[in-house]
Amino acid sequence: MKKPKVWDIAVLTGIVLTIIMFVMARNRDSGARAVCIILSAYFVCAFFMLIYAFARQLRYNMYSYNTIYYMGFALFVLFVLASNISLLSLIDKDPGTYGMLTILYNLVGTSRAFIFATFPFILVFSAALCASNISLIKHEGKRLVNLLGIILSFLMITGALIIFFSSRYMSGSAAEVMRMEIASQVFSTLYLYCECMLIGAIVANYIAARHIPAYDKDYIVILGCGIRDDGTPTPLLKGRIDKAVEFSRNQYANTGHAPVFITSGGQGPDEAISESECMKRYLTGLGIPESRIIKEDRSTDTFENMKFTREKLEEAGESIPDTKIAFATTKYHVFRSGLYAKRVKLQAEGIGSDTKWYFWPNASVRELVGLMTEHRGKQALVLLGMIAVYVTLAVISFKF
Repeated sequence: MKKPKVWDIAVLTGIVLTIIMFVMARNRDSGARAVCIILSAYFVCAFFMLIYAFARQLRYNMYSYNTIYYMGFALFVLFVLASNISLLSLIDKDPGTYGMLTILYNLVGTSRAFIFATFPFILVFSAALCASNISLIKHEGKRLVNLLGIILSFLMITGALIIFFSSRYMSGSAAEVMRMEIASQVFSTLYLYCECMLIGAIVANYIAARHIPAYDKDYIVILGCGIRDDGTPTPLLKGRIDKAVEFSRNQYANTGHAPVFITSGGQGPDEAISESECMKRYLTGLGIPESRIIKEDRSTDTFENMKFTREKLEEAGESIPDTKIAFATTKYHVFRSGLYAKRVKLQAEGIGSDTKWYFWPNASVRELVGLMTEHRGKQALVLLGMIAVYVTLAVISFKF
């Protein structure tokens, strides 16, 4: 299957804009209904193109930032479609009142309208993020990383309030109001972009966590995390190991093929033994023979888990493209782990073990931060394109 792309939306956008300009030039006073219908058809097409690309991406590679893009913007396009259909009904009822300028104002305001409509979500997510960070501080201590969620919650709510009040209290000359409107559009578009990515990250995390791989795996990689002072697994690590064993037993019951376990995790400065050794001891205690366990005890993070696992497989003489792998980790960590597996070209699918609720909001934020720090060229192109569209529409609405 080929990797899905949505550049055809840009082509469709160019065609639709050309048609709209032609209609406006021919019939500026009474062409509002036709323009509104064209826009509605465009948003319908764009929505289904994004959903189709999202579904194909899940089949091609669910551990991809593209899944975040497609879902996040599909929901926004659906909102704009609903707004446009609502405006079309008003034009049908009173074509003399609602004309071309109304359509422009409606389009200019879609970014802010979406932010206002989803503000309850922002409030709930911000509250959950604060609560999760407080829980993390209680369990893991006061660290900067555990305070970032509280800071981000404050910024999310403050940003939405700034957009709300700035759009309602503009005064001065026409030129000053236009400059304030342009600044407001730039800020709103940036906020909209980040919110769409956050929603997309939540959906991508949820789908990845619930995915159950096929029972055809040759290896199960167990990703390490902290261990106790006595060298036994923490509840978090125990959950990962138990999930891997459960999957292995189910596969053996269904296919008669027992996968090999790869315990992946090095030894931290405050750990008595390596995480890999800890997991091996736990597995043998469950009756897993040592012949079905490979230790990878050099890794210090998730990327190294995958990188050094690949090296272990190569040492074992495996053909990497043909080797089928599952990795066991905590549910909130599946999506990010899958990203790293694909980066080192492992054909791996995640198995997620249950975890405390307070890890989830932070996981979504991590995916958002990961997205914002990678593929910067693509992001700049999309974001600058969105800003250009909204600023252009704002200027045209002033000049219309």
